[in-house]
Amino acid sequence: MKKVIALCLAAMMMVAAFASCGGDGGSTKSSIDTTKTGFESVVADSDFGSEKNAKLKVWGPDNYTKLLKKQCDAFKKKFPKQVSKIDVVVQTEAEAGTQMLSDAEAGADVFGFANDQLNNLVNAGVIAQIAPKYAADIKATNLAPAVEACTLKNPKTKKDTLYALPETGNGYFLVYDKSVVSDKDAGSFEKVLEDCKKAGKQFIMDAGNGYYACMFLFTGGLKLEGLEEDQVTQKFNKYDEKEVVATMKAFSTLMHKYNGTFKSLAVSNIPSGFTSTKTRKSTCGAGIDGNWDTAAFKDALGKNFGAAKLPTINVDGKDKQIYSMYGYKSIAVNGTSKYPRTAQVLAYYLASEECQNQRCEELGWSPTNEASVDTDAVKNDVAISALLEQSKYSVAQVNIGKIWDPFGNLGNKLCADTTNPEKFDFADLLKKTIDNVLDQ
Repeated sequence: MKKVIALCLAAMMMVAAFASCGGDGGSTKSSIDTTKTGFESVVADSDFGSEKNAKLKVWGPDNYTKLLKKQCDAFKKKFPKQVSKIDVVVQTEAEAGTQMLSDAEAGADVFGFANDQLNNLVNAGVIAQIAPKYAADIKATNLAPAVEACTLKNPKTKKDTLYALPETGNGYFLVYDKSVVSDKDAGSFEKVLEDCKKAGKQFIMDAGNGYYACMFLFTGGLKLEGLEEDQVTQKFNKYDEKEVVATMKAFSTLMHKYNGTFKSLAVSNIPSGFTSTKTRKSTCGAGIDGNWDTAAFKDALGKNFGAAKLPTINVDGKDKQIYSMYGYKSIAVNGTSKYPRTAQVLAYYLASEECQNQRCEELGWSPTNEASVDTDAVKNDVAISALLEQSKYSVAQVNIGKIWDPFGNLGNKLCADTTNPEKFDFADLLKKTIDNVLDQ
């Protein structure tokens, strides 16, 4: 308890430090010039206060490490007196929140994380509020849903507060080999599976992973509606049980009809399955994966790389659009950083239009900056276009309770060899899944 209180005080002191100095964060509305946008026009030398020769640690996933180092080097060149060293350490966004909650003082000064972790990070007091003028610029220049995903009510003031900076859209879509699945057939789950079977290729998705298995419920109309007042218990919408059950059965029926073609495997098997070598032909025809693997898809498939929103599935004679989970990856500042001001400026830089454009061009990450979204680079990128289109048919990955294991178990049941779709009690599976989420 003492550790949590200390972390909260540290975070509050960081924001207070920005608010007390002229020319930076400002403590009143008049001191925040919301007409200025963009990193170069917003940041001032006074933002660093008395901090000099800062030594920072930054966390990022493996496939971002090379570019992240380049961006951190560029930041050092911009501010040589304020920054002497930036260490870039590999840490996945999925695990960043867990590591910070375990030992924030040993964590990175600046780190990326999946936004469903935000609630726990804020409640534990391990991340700092974003400095007011940076927050004002981010709100003015980024997509509203991305900003909302970084915003929570301050536990003390009860006011909406920006605790992180948008980094990229985070979701999944259909990827396919155009020599196996046509662009037209990509719109139908049944036709995608049929095309893969005809070509002797696999269709791969990680049905036992709750992040993907949620589509089996969301497509039937079940949705997440945040957390109860205890900030732990998941809330669900008033869904039609019969519709959800019918949709679960439709997915399971296809999985078994195309047994051998449909494979429930980790997503890493998709880009590797697309790859052909001198001694081995590709084994994958299509799959469900995310924008984090776009570079690998392009390398493996070249001109045959196809991407589209998730297809429809036929449920009792009616084609239903498959719904997914959609969230954002965000950038946060450690509330215990020894260089809180410099860490804030670096986080703000990594969330800038410049850095978002670089991630888009080199990694295929979808930007959240409105100017970046409107560029030809984004409009002409089939993977980003697919991700943005799928976001229209999704449930927001915010305020997520303990759904992952129960949802993953449901996915495993739907595709299990022992499950007979004509006899299986899907209503009972649905009830047990919901009960398992609520009882944790």
